[in-house]
Amino acid sequence: MKPEKKAADMSVAELAAYIDQSVLKPEFTQEEIKRYIQEGIDFGCKTVCINPASLGIARELTAGTKTGVCVVMDFPFGTSSTASKVLQTEEICRQGIDELDMVANYGWIRSGLLREVEADIRAVKEVCRKYQVILKVIFETDALTAEQIVQATRAAVAAGADFIKTSTGFYTGGTARGATPEIIRLMLNAAAGQCKVKGSAAIRTREHFLQLIDMGIDRMGIGYKSTPVVLGLADSSAGTKEAY
Repeated sequence: MKPEKKAADMSVAELAAYIDQSVLKPEFTQEEIKRYIQEGIDFGCKTVCINPASLGIARELTAGTKTGVCVVMDFPFGTSSTASKVLQTEEICRQGIDELDMVANYGWIRSGLLREVEADIRAVKEVCRKYQVILKVIFETDALTAEQIVQATRAAVAAGADFIKTSTGFYTGGTARGATPEIIRLMLNAAAGQCKVKGSAAIRTREHFLQLIDMGIDRMGIGYKSTPVVLGLADSSAGTKEAY
C-alpha cells in the first residue's frame, strides 16, 4: 500500500517499521546472533528475521519490546516435502512467534506445478492460522520469469498467504538482483492488493529503500549491516559488502 506521505519525510521510527532485520548467516556465533538481534530491537525494526535455532535467543531479547520475531522455514531452498514443512511450521509456531517466512518450491514454480505450489503454501498457512502467525512466501524471483512470478503470486493468494516475498538473499543459481524496482512493481501489480509484498536481498542504499516504500511495498528484509544505512544513521559504504 502506498504511504500517505513520502518516505523521505518519514521519521526513523516510521521507516524502521518497514524492516525485518536479517540475522540469518549460518556461520554466526551465538554472540553475533545476540548482537545483531539487539541492534534490530534498538533500531525499532518491525521484526528480527532469524533461523529456527535462534528462536530462544530472539524470544528472550524481544520480550517486552515493540520488535517481533520472524522465523524462516525450510530456508533457503524450499524443497522439503509438504508434510515436512507442516511439521516444521508446527514446531516453530508453537514456541511463540509473530511471523513465518517460508520458501516456496521454486523448482515446482518453474515446472508449472502451480496446484502443488498452492497446496504446499495452504498446508503451511493452516498451521499459521491456528497460531495467528503471519505467513510470508518467498519465491526466489531471480530464478523465475515474469510470468512465473505472476503465476506464483496467484497461487500464494489462493492459498491465503499474507505476503509474497522476492528472495532469500542466498541464491547462487544465477545473477542475484534481489528486490529491484522492476520486480517489486511486477509483484505489486500481480498481487493487486490481495496480499502484501516484501522485498529482500540487495536493498543496501537509502535511495533504494525509500524508492520501494514510495512504490507501495509493505515490508523489506534488510541485512544487519544495511539497517543503519537505509535509516540514514550511517554512511552508505557500511552496507555495500553485505550478502543479504
